[in-house]
Amino acid sequence: MNSLELWQRYKKYTNFNPTVGITLDISRMKFAENFFSQMEQSIQSALTHLQKIEEGDIANPDENRMVGHYWLRNALLAPDTNLKKAILDAITSVKEFANDIHTGSLLSQHGQPFKNVLVIGIGGSALGPQFVSQALGTSDDQMTPFFFDNTDPDGMDIVLSKIGPNLSETLTIVISKSGGTKETRNGMLEAKAAYEREGLDFSKHAVATTGEGSALEKTALADGWLKIFPMWDWVGGRTSELSAVGLLPAALQGIDIERFLEGASEMDQVTRQAEALNNPAALLALMWYYAGDGKGKKDMVILPYKDRLQYLSRYLQQLIMESLGKEFDLDGTTVNQGIVVYGNKGSTDQHAYVQQLREGPTDFFVTFIKVMQERNTATMEVEPHITSGDYLQGFLLGTRQALYEKDRESITITMENVNAFSVGALIALYERAVGLYAHLVHINAYHQPGVEAGKKAAGVILSIQVKLIEHLQTHRGQDFTLQKLASDIEKSDSIELVYHIMEQLVANDRGIQKDSGSNEFEGSYRMV
Repeated sequence: MNSLELWQRYKKYTNFNPTVGITLDISRMKFAENFFSQMEQSIQSALTHLQKIEEGDIANPDENRMVGHYWLRNALLAPDTNLKKAILDAITSVKEFANDIHTGSLLSQHGQPFKNVLVIGIGGSALGPQFVSQALGTSDDQMTPFFFDNTDPDGMDIVLSKIGPNLSETLTIVISKSGGTKETRNGMLEAKAAYEREGLDFSKHAVATTGEGSALEKTALADGWLKIFPMWDWVGGRTSELSAVGLLPAALQGIDIERFLEGASEMDQVTRQAEALNNPAALLALMWYYAGDGKGKKDMVILPYKDRLQYLSRYLQQLIMESLGKEFDLDGTTVNQGIVVYGNKGSTDQHAYVQQLREGPTDFFVTFIKVMQERNTATMEVEPHITSGDYLQGFLLGTRQALYEKDRESITITMENVNAFSVGALIALYERAVGLYAHLVHINAYHQPGVEAGKKAAGVILSIQVKLIEHLQTHRGQDFTLQKLASDIEKSDSIELVYHIMEQLVANDRGIQKDSGSNEFEGSYRMV
């Protein structure tokens, strides 16, 4: 296709949405002209299904619950008055609490204003707030955000070292719907211990965002934490950024959460349009379907050409892969659905894996994210008539063209700028595209059995570790081979697990010594 033909295709297949400031170009996807007519009935069914979800239909049959993250940015959509009130009350509570912190009405234990906020969460409870914090943070932030987003002790130590002596001026938010998420529980205990080492009362610096009646709520109430914000069973973690999960850290940082919510609400409105070519979420879902033949055959590479959007690929990785990665469809048929998502940012990636994208396997499609506004201050030229931002656009357009010439397809999303409104709109766009695509491929986007299976497996492994330690304590000073240990705790079929557990205990000076044998696996272990 020559350049004039591509220009005509660009004009035909580019969706402009001035009300949200986002443009979607699908012209470099090589679908046939009859693709939309072939998919018309399917996409209309998906749009109708999404409308019913917004109206309160049971969207997660596995758990017999509604899915209401679309109500978070427009409480009037909620199917009953109690839900509407709960949503509005939560937003009001977030704004009032942030104002109390910012104005000094609520101070830390020693009467100092809070300067930092430590967010403890996992998955969507961390990735959403991290993405928004990075995208919208400025040098004028009212509080500096930090994150515990894993159960890695060394990672937590690094964060605490960055906070340093300012821990006394740090507010901690612990986010867990059930209160039983071990990574978050561990982060909470590590943070509490850090406060106590500094002679501080954790409860005077702690806030919970959790479900009603959860273990975390009980802890927060019993210990007298500063505040408890709600999480609801009809909002999944990966779609919780516009609930208190994301709104509270954003408001404390100083981000305009009203504009954030407005951007999402406006995108919801745009993406309710029945005409697919005028509906950016429908277009995204259809392009995903086309690219992977409805079976996820191609990976989705997210390439934002903007440093502020660097965490977008990580955020979308969870949203898309956790929602769409399913073994069974709604009929119970094995389908192994999903779309692999990865990426970093341009033009960094041009010096990383774009070489393979252009000349390696054609098992992917790219989504470029372009931001029109170069910077918030006056720009400068790095050479006559050329700015650094001009180079950024040149690299994006050049890579897009170079990939197309090699039969590599791409979508381009253009944003006017990166602000609270546009980021809210971008989140809503992808949330709705995920819901539509899931219906196209006949899966439940709102449950996550694979995640729960991993948690259960981890629990089994840790129970084995407890048995091993207790057995060694009972026989302190006695040597045990791997085979003997496994047999004694009635896990003879789990020798490899016993090996990994014992090696970890030895490496971390947990009171266990190892005597080497003829090889790595023939040594003996004892509790000293």
